[in-house]
Amino acid sequence: MKRLMKLLVLSSLVAIVLTTGCNEKQKQEPAAALPQPAKAPTVVVVPEDVRRKWKAVQIAVSDKHQNQRQVYTLKVGSELKLPGSNLTLRVENFLPHFVMEGTTLTSQSNELVNPAAQIVIREDAKEIYKGWLFSLYPTTHAFQHPFYGFTLVDYLTAS
Repeated sequence: MKRLMKLLVLSSLVAIVLTTGCNEKQKQEPAAALPQPAKAPTVVVVPEDVRRKWKAVQIAVSDKHQNQRQVYTLKVGSELKLPGSNLTLRVENFLPHFVMEGTTLTSQSNELVNPAAQIVIREDAKEIYKGWLFSLYPTTHAFQHPFYGFTLVDYLTAS
C-alpha cells in the first residue's frame, strides 16, 4: 500500500512537471504564427498649389558598366524609354516638402525642404520598381539595379 501511494505521488509530480514544462514552452513560442493585420496602403496626395508649380524633374541615370551618367528631364506624369536599354522610367508625382502623415504621403509646403519624386521603372513592360527618389537622401530606399542607378538631381517649375 505504501508503495502504491509513493508511486501515485511520484506519477502525479511527473505529470505536473511535464504539464508545466509544456505550458512554459507554449508561452515561449513566438506569436508570429498568429495572423497579422493587413497593412494599410499608402495614399499620395499632391496639393493643388504643388501640382500647379512643379512641372518636371531631372533624373540622373548612371550606367554602372560604362561608368557614364546622363541627366534626363521628365515632366511629371510622363515616361522615357532609356536609350540602349529595355527600361522605361515614369515620373508619377513630385513633392517638394515630402512628409508622411500616417498612411498619407504629401507635401507640407511648396518649399524645397525634402524634395522627392515617385517613379515607376519597367523592364520589358514589367514593373520592377515603384518608389521614391529623395534628392537630399539619395541612398534612402534606393532602387538597386545591376546595370543602372537613378538619382533625383533637380526640379523645374512651370515658369
